[in-house]
Amino acid sequence: MAEPALNNVVEWSVSELSAALKRTVEDNYGYVRVRGEISGFRGAAPSGHCYFRLKDDRAVLEGVIWKGVYGRMRVKPEEGLDVIVTGKLTTFPGSSKYQLVIDSLEPAGIGALMKLLDERKKKLAAEGLFDEARKQLIPFLPDVIGVVTSPTGAVIRDILHRLADRFPRRVLVWPVRVQGDASAGEVANAIRGFNALPEGGALPRPDLIIVARGGGSLEDLWSFNEEIVVRAAADSMIPLISAVGHETDITLIDFASDRRAPTPTAAAEMAVPVRAELLGTLTSLGARKLACWQRGLERHRKELAALTRALPKDILAGPRQQLDTLAERLPRALRANAQVHHTQYSRVATRLAPQLLSNTVERRRERYDSLNQRLKASLIANAQAHSARIERAKERVVAFGERSQRATVALLKHHQGRIERADRLLNAFSYREVLKRGFALVRDGEGRPLRGAAGVSAGMPLDIEFADGRIGATADGAGAAVVVRETAVTRTVVVEAPPKPRPRAKGGGEGSGGQGSLFGA
Repeated sequence: MAEPALNNVVEWSVSELSAALKRTVEDNYGYVRVRGEISGFRGAAPSGHCYFRLKDDRAVLEGVIWKGVYGRMRVKPEEGLDVIVTGKLTTFPGSSKYQLVIDSLEPAGIGALMKLLDERKKKLAAEGLFDEARKQLIPFLPDVIGVVTSPTGAVIRDILHRLADRFPRRVLVWPVRVQGDASAGEVANAIRGFNALPEGGALPRPDLIIVARGGGSLEDLWSFNEEIVVRAAADSMIPLISAVGHETDITLIDFASDRRAPTPTAAAEMAVPVRAELLGTLTSLGARKLACWQRGLERHRKELAALTRALPKDILAGPRQQLDTLAERLPRALRANAQVHHTQYSRVATRLAPQLLSNTVERRRERYDSLNQRLKASLIANAQAHSARIERAKERVVAFGERSQRATVALLKHHQGRIERADRLLNAFSYREVLKRGFALVRDGEGRPLRGAAGVSAGMPLDIEFADGRIGATADGAGAAVVVRETAVTRTVVVEAPPKPRPRAKGGGEGSGGQGSLFGA
């Protein structure tokens, strides 16, 4: 009697039953929040999706994160990490298992950090450190900008690049660690150090301070929630912009700073204006054009987002997972395909006869011989042409050498004639020509020429130069003997002074009508 009853049971196909189970699970567990330990995580698959398991001490749950969701996650899954995940429970008919499609993931201990952060925020706010009345205005165009960040990260490069694009300014970097136990003290000291710089010192005092760091988890950004950093930012007399993390990251230094920037790049944009906007009407028109383009782009983006919301969210979930399954089978299929082609190649290789290969080799040998002969003929012709050019060049060199030799001889003769004329002119003006005509040159003991008898005193040594030589002499006085000393023999020459001329008789006398004697005789 039991067998007919069993025959009345509705018959399901495998696909129908899998679909019914999928609907049942999704309807009853559409959105769940689960805490567990990550197990079996080996990184993202080649498709970009992540597959792992969540487990506790008694059960295991399969988990999957799609590529788009994984790229937006601040906290990435890691092996052995205790996490709290939220998502939708569903099934995968391809392997008859249920799994959790994860939309968000956070460390299980983040709740305690958030509670501590909230208590600290209330305490500092009660002290008035976050009051708007304390905040300073950001200078319109600072001359010097101080940046407190890591010198090796991408943040400082983004800030410098943005400043260079908008309005280049002088930047002072105070290097600090932006993560770790010592980070908070270094950041606070950097802020106070910039404020301690004197006006007009060797190192210029910044007009604006930017405290910057890239994105990260709450634990990574915790240094900027420390009281020492918040108090240093609140006490800063220099206007301060905080640019810690991404736009969604909030730290306590953001409330104490004079201005908060969503990103380090945005902090650079707040620090300086766009230089092009200060140039005039042309820049204004360009900015209006850019704004219109951005509005159109935003409108198209909203339209696309609206159309995207109309599509089912999980329309591609099944095909994605099936693609990953097929991707695992692909390496085995490739090896099998390579084996098939290798077999086909082996069959074809047996058809290659040695005679066919010999004929091919012979034809190519003949072709290479022909090309070799053409190459040799070309080389011979080229060598002959170069030889002819060398001969012509050699003839030109010989002709130039002969012309150069003739020009050198003519130039030497010209210069020799000039030298001879100069020599004759020099001899004509030389005093030695005068000595040859019977004159003598008298010098004193120091070699100075004497021009009259008044310059000669008794006992003065004299040097008398004739045309044929020089002699030494000593003056004995006017009208006295003169001793003349020669090199070989010393002799004395007595020179009688001429008698004084007698006074001319007055009136007529002998010879009065003539000139008379030269010596008065």
